[in-house]
Amino acid sequence: MPENPAADHRSALRADCANCFGLCCVALPFAASADFAADKPAGRPCANLRSDFGCGIHARLRDEGYPGCTVYDCFGAGQQVSRVTFRGTSWREAPETAGQMFEVFPVMRGLHELLWYVTEALSLPAARPVHDGLRRARSRIEGLTRADAATLTALDVPALREEVNALLLRAGDLVRAGVPGRKKNHRGADLVGARLRGADLRGASLRGALLVAADLTGADLRAADLIGADLRDAELAGADLTGSVFLTQAQLNAARGDAATGIPEGLSRPAHW
Repeated sequence: MPENPAADHRSALRADCANCFGLCCVALPFAASADFAADKPAGRPCANLRSDFGCGIHARLRDEGYPGCTVYDCFGAGQQVSRVTFRGTSWREAPETAGQMFEVFPVMRGLHELLWYVTEALSLPAARPVHDGLRRARSRIEGLTRADAATLTALDVPALREEVNALLLRAGDLVRAGVPGRKKNHRGADLVGARLRGADLRGASLRGALLVAADLTGADLRAADLIGADLRDAELAGADLTGSVFLTQAQLNAARGDAATGIPEGLSRPAHW
């Protein structure tokens, strides 16, 4: 049967909070802002973290002033660090491991994010010319996710990301090439608050673009490359993102859409839309 990487590999790349030691609620810092109601330094448990590692206000995060928590995605790194790297022993049970565990977590998160993108690229028929390279990259990264804590903390994630990004860029370009006509190139562009209502962005490169609070109402984003695009508070009502590539659930959660927003297969319509 034909390979289906998305079905075979993505299940392990979704956050499973029930099998995590609340790592995003402890290891990561946040500052009082529109995204977080209070300051918290790295390594200190959030005041809302329960003894069972659940969130005491999970159902009310936005109402309580923590919308930043609702758009964060560890891509399954939390359970991998908790259950595989540290073999099910929490930082509360073994306080001497806390520092290393919290250091490993963002490294693992970076690896799992790369795996998410590589897995998506492998599901794209148009990207077949780079599938062999992507399979080798996936095998290497998966091996690293099973490494011990010392190996992970010594890993140069930015260098690995740069290497894999060359493959992802080529995959995105191959998909975009299937769209007829001239495609817009907004890679890394500052489009904060831009008025793009109804814009034809089919096959556009929006890699790393700043689209914070941009008006994309009714825009056509089919086959657009959205890897790393900042969509916080972007208006996506009625926009068509079906077939867009490298869009994540976290990006959707950070944006504003409605029932008419077309979203790619495998992603969910955020509850707050």
